[in-house]
Amino acid sequence: MTATPASLRGRAEAEAARFPPLLARAERLAGSVLLGEHGRRRAGMGDDFWQYRPLQQGDPRRLIDWRRSARSDVQFVREREWQIAQSVMLWVDSAASMRFSSDPDLPEKADRARLIGLAAAVLLLRSGERVGLTGSALPPRRGEAQIARLAVILSEDAAAEDYGTPEARGMLPHSRALFISDFMGDVEPVRAALTKAADRGVRGVLLQVLDPVEEAFPYRGRAIFESVGGTLAHETLKANDLRDRYLERLATRKAELEHLCAATGWRYGCHHTSESAQSALLWLYRAIEDGGRAR
Repeated sequence: MTATPASLRGRAEAEAARFPPLLARAERLAGSVLLGEHGRRRAGMGDDFWQYRPLQQGDPRRLIDWRRSARSDVQFVREREWQIAQSVMLWVDSAASMRFSSDPDLPEKADRARLIGLAAAVLLLRSGERVGLTGSALPPRRGEAQIARLAVILSEDAAAEDYGTPEARGMLPHSRALFISDFMGDVEPVRAALTKAADRGVRGVLLQVLDPVEEAFPYRGRAIFESVGGTLAHETLKANDLRDRYLERLATRKAELEHLCAATGWRYGCHHTSESAQSALLWLYRAIEDGGRAR
């Protein structure tokens, strides 16, 4: 079933509604400090009141709050809260491999990835963050209108290539990022993207989405394995003989991704389409709230 922007947004908001607004906590904000709707509890730019404090030597008289000072023998300054909005960049793989589903009752990996990605964006946007797509398709913005823009782009047809390549362009220095894919293609573009991100002070979360069959490899006897895009094919008379080698390579790939994330300050997680989208969103909620720090 082809997802429409309206249906995708509705489902994503339903998932997001079960959690409180997600606040991406930035540790390094140089170069991307912006006015937002939530604060860091320190004095500075912003509109929201933070605290009164006694007038100190060197404070300009225009900062004095005369109404508060009239109730005391001390003159008080009204301080405002320093407010920031964190930019969070999203990449959701749309390659052909993401169209795979082993069972009609299971969603395609692409459908699950879009849903999780947009649900996370809803949480971020509603807590005042700026969310955009890596590359140049959609710069980070705030507000409800950005949800609609994201839903439209994420609902577009899958790309023609078999495997997706992470897009690392357009990421602001010291921002946050979320990459969602099956990561079954060449690992080197992933390594290059995360290395480039780390060089710019970007930390984030890498979520691998897999169909349960891709973890179990239950095939026996004669089988023809063909990529979803149709460019790769392999026929064997003894599929069960491939099982151990396949599972070993999959374990190696997952270990590579986890090690790469640890080396670049990212978090790695794996989600199966047989699990609830809620479980993945809960994990992302905790991972992004933690600032994407590797553990």
